[in-house]
Amino acid sequence: MNQDQYAHITDQELLGKYYAERNNYWLGLLLQRYTMLLFGVCMKYLKNEEEARDGVQQVFLKVIQELPKYKVDYFKSWLYMVAKNYCLMKLRSKNGKTTEIKETMVATPAEDSSMQNHLEKDRQLELMSESLDELSKEQKLCVTLFYLDKKSYQEIAGQTGFSMMQVKSYIQNGKRNLKINMEKKLKH
Repeated sequence: MNQDQYAHITDQELLGKYYAERNNYWLGLLLQRYTMLLFGVCMKYLKNEEEARDGVQQVFLKVIQELPKYKVDYFKSWLYMVAKNYCLMKLRSKNGKTTEIKETMVATPAEDSSMQNHLEKDRQLELMSESLDELSKEQKLCVTLFYLDKKSYQEIAGQTGFSMMQVKSYIQNGKRNLKINMEKKLKH
């Protein structure tokens, strides 16, 4: 698959094409975008490279089976949860159904607080991803290139064909809208 020729198409658009045509080609493009994210999630939970690679493949299969059953609006967040749930189920099955709770397995208040912080950060990342998807196509592109890909205004202008003033405007407005969208989501 040539990912580059579809780089300008948003996740939402690819998802729409998938639902309209039920063609796994579009789903494949979406999954290809998030292979490294899935690998990272699997490594985080499984802590074994081979198991993580296997986990990515299993999540791909699960997505192919499950996506037609649901109307997913935010693919990246949904995919993250599928991967996380797969890993947790894998850990449970590896440890056996009846795991004896040992004193060392019970979280101390400091560990519990740390886990809460991780869960809160995961939630904020999900909200940011959802909020980023709600920006205009131009704002999302410029914000992603500037903050995630660490491109300069000049590089973004060259890559997108936008003027320097447009790039600056899209980044400023995108950043403001991202903050507003996230704050709305956090209140719910």
